[in-house]
This record gives sequence, C-alpha cells and structure tokens, in this order.
Amino acid sequence: MCGLGAGNRVAEKRAEMSQNELRIGRSGLNRRTMIASLALVPVMATAGPAFALTDQQELIDEARITFDKLITALEFGELPGYVKKAKAIMIFPDIFKAGFVIGGQGGSGLLLVRDASKGWSQPAFYTLAEGSVGLQIGGQASETIFTIMSQKALDAILDNQMKFGGDMSVAAGPQGKGIGKDTTTNFSSDVYSFSKTAGAFAGISFNGAGILKNDDDNHAYYGPTATPYDIVIARKFQNPNTKTLLDSLAAY
Repeated sequence: MCGLGAGNRVAEKRAEMSQNELRIGRSGLNRRTMIASLALVPVMATAGPAFALTDQQELIDEARITFDKLITALEFGELPGYVKKAKAIMIFPDIFKAGFVIGGQGGSGLLLVRDASKGWSQPAFYTLAEGSVGLQIGGQASETIFTIMSQKALDAILDNQMKFGGDMSVAAGPQGKGIGKDTTTNFSSDVYSFSKTAGAFAGISFNGAGILKNDDDNHAYYGPTATPYDIVIARKFQNPNTKTLLDSLAAY
C-alpha cells in the first residue's frame, strides 16, 4: 500500500509538471504572439492609407495624356510644327460645353512656356471660362491644345487679361491627314486651337472665352507664394512630379 501511495504521488507530480509546462508553453506562445503583433504596429502606422492623387497632379497627368494623343493624331498633322514655333502652349484635358451652339463652357488647364536655352517651363494652372457661343457641337467635352504664337497673347495670359476675340485673335488649327512635323504656315492669329471632341476632331469657336490664373491650384502645387510669372518665366518653383509631362514635350 505504501508503495502504491508513493506511485500515485509520483504520477500526480508528473501530471502537475505537465500542466505547468503546458501553461508555460501557452504563456510563451502568447508572449511571442503579442511581441510579433506589437512589432507590426509601427509598420502599419507608417504605411498609412494608399497614395491618392491630388486634383492638381491628376490634371497634370491628364494633360500629358491629351498632349500625347493630339500631337500624334493624323487629323492634326501640322500640330507638331505649330508647337515647335509657339512661344507657349496651353493644354486643357477637359473643356465642357453645355447647351447647343449657345451656352457656357469651361475647364481647367495648364500653361507651359518655351525658353530657347532652358526648354519648357513647369506648368502653371489656369481656368477657361466662357458664357456665350462655344462648341459647334453642343453638350460635349473636348480636349484642347492652344498654341500661343505671339508675345502679345502670352503677356495677356500672364497679366490675367486674356480674352479671345477683338484684338486677341484665335483660330482653329488646320486639320488634315498625315503627320507633318514642320509647317510653312504664315501665322496670322495670336492663338491656334486644336480640339478633339467626343471621338471627333471638331471645329470649335473660343471667341469670347477668358483665360484666368488659378491661384488656388498654383499655391497648392508649388507653395503659397507661387505666381504664374514666377513658375513659367522666372522659374522659381519646381515640382518633380511634372517630369512625365515635360518628357512628352521635350521633343518639340
């Protein structure tokens, strides 16, 4: 009996030790799990939400797409030659016209100025607004490139006094098949427009439209003191995220 009692105590002791080992094992596992979870916290905190494009960057990216599309379009075979001879260009990825023949139109766009030695400038943000005759096909959205051919037109844009019509002439650029990178056209207008509208290359009238600087977008993208003149002429401001757009323009 005595031997049996001793045997039971040994068995109980072993069972108790096994339970302790199990608890220790579980405790160690819980500690490791907790440590691993804590280690992930800084990673999750620094990762943050997925990067979202700002409105200004989205406009720049859309402008690059519009430029690449129109500069290679067969219908605008002379556009490359116009761009090469322009003092500046404006790109409007989306000008919306409401109504048929008579109505309003508007959109956001960019101004880029060419320098003979420095190439194309950073883009400055502008808005086109007009409340009279617009698209010849109403209720449509258009992608438009303006080639600024005269110093008078460029100065008016920089002075925030640009209004098409009157002594500031704007004409639709030529349309025709084939890519012609050079043109011998005698430029009689201050500004030429090249527009693609809802899948078609449509004639558009911009007479009466005004082009105004967009200070909110310029400040948001470059800083609170950025002005169109300082961006495109003095070149005091840079943003590396304009590179893809400038790369597209570099050949012209």
